Amino acid sequence: MFSRLDDPNDDTCLLLESGGVLSYRDLLNNSSLIASRVLPRDVVLLVCRNDWESVAAYVGFMRRGAVPLLMNDSVKRDFITGLKDAYRPSYVFAPAGMEGGGKKICELGGYSLRSTGCEIDYEVHPDLALLLSTSGSTGSPRLVRQTRSNVTANTGSIIEYLKIRPGDRAITTLPMSYTYGLSIINTHLCAGASLILTDRTLMDRGFWGALKSQGATTFGGVPYTYEMLKKLRFERMSLPSVRYLTQAGGKLSAELSAEFADICAGKGMEFIVMYGQTEATARMSYLPWQYARSKAGSIGVPIPGGAFSLKDHDGEEIRAPGVVGELVYSGPNVTPGYAESRFDLALGDERQGVLETGDMAYFDGDGFYYITGRKKRFLKLFGNRVSMDEIEALMKSGGFDCACGGRDDDLKVYTTSRDVAKARAFLLEKSSVNPAGFSVVRVDEIPKNPAGKVLYGELEALGADSDV
Repeated sequence: MFSRLDDPNDDTCLLLESGGVLSYRDLLNNSSLIASRVLPRDVVLLVCRNDWESVAAYVGFMRRGAVPLLMNDSVKRDFITGLKDAYRPSYVFAPAGMEGGGKKICELGGYSLRSTGCEIDYEVHPDLALLLSTSGSTGSPRLVRQTRSNVTANTGSIIEYLKIRPGDRAITTLPMSYTYGLSIINTHLCAGASLILTDRTLMDRGFWGALKSQGATTFGGVPYTYEMLKKLRFERMSLPSVRYLTQAGGKLSAELSAEFADICAGKGMEFIVMYGQTEATARMSYLPWQYARSKAGSIGVPIPGGAFSLKDHDGEEIRAPGVVGELVYSGPNVTPGYAESRFDLALGDERQGVLETGDMAYFDGDGFYYITGRKKRFLKLFGNRVSMDEIEALMKSGGFDCACGGRDDDLKVYTTSRDVAKARAFLLEKSSVNPAGFSVVRVDEIPKNPAGKVLYGELEALGADSDV
């Protein structure tokens, strides 16, 4: 996985907010220091930030054959406690003040490694390499089990289709505990490229200062990132070092996708839309930049080594273009399954290389795939099937920041717009939704996780008294 470190050199590896620089040799020395204190198959809870200590620990644990469980440092303390209770890790590696109890084993920068003293009453499968929360979520102890071959295969595919080279410098825009953010770290380290590490958001002037001064050649973002870039008038920014942008982590509207395809083309950049899930390690498809405009709204074609198929309601394969069915992916990056407690860490490969994505999609006559919505994000309004994802996209096209929830015959459209009457009128005008089957709910903010994904489970409580 990180075999490049077997023959370390003094090439630039990590660029820090402080202005410091770590070479590949520095990374090896620090990662080996922390990894030497754990044993292969030890489960280590890694409470991480986008900093050199977290990257060094992650690389060290992976090289050692331990099993890191990555969690962002922004999560609530009681969730960290719940994870420790559910999985009983042998160690916790965390920023000072977040380690909890236990014996201090060693320190690395502003972090320390502590032994939990937990009784290890479970087994760890020999293929298990990494534990990640789905989409960086923070409300459930359910984790995705990833193997070394999963991570290695997906990393190689991404390097191939993005053509990542040693001269590239990616600036972090997503938490490393999130599969998309972690894949950027994996691919650039394995390609001998560099990482500019920051936890600053795109709304922070310091982010753009670091990007420009340190010569970032690329960054990635979820749909929310591109909504923010539009508000920041990205088209007016001068970013001569940036070679390409990537987008994943949810469906970007066809309109916004086309807009950024045009902006990037005008700047001499490549704009590459991708599709993935934690259950498939990171990525399953990509839209080559040459088609960013003509196929706007498409997730593209399968990554090297992967394949798609579609199944109808009866489980039969769909072979005709334009017909919607559930998207099924197969490839070496399909993970073995989930874990909901430490006892699931002994489980083997439950998926056998095939993942039913839960997304509904179709392909066009050229073999490019398009997501239409989530299989479970449909409800019925007085007998008519309605996609909540399509309603969200429709409302956003009208300028309404929103997220949808609810149940059959009771669609809830949560919006930050102050004019809920206008939002309701827009939906009635632009769709055939039964007016008796939905309500618009005013909320101050759409709850999102650190990666910018909507936390649908938190919506209902926010708007309990605000129906219109």
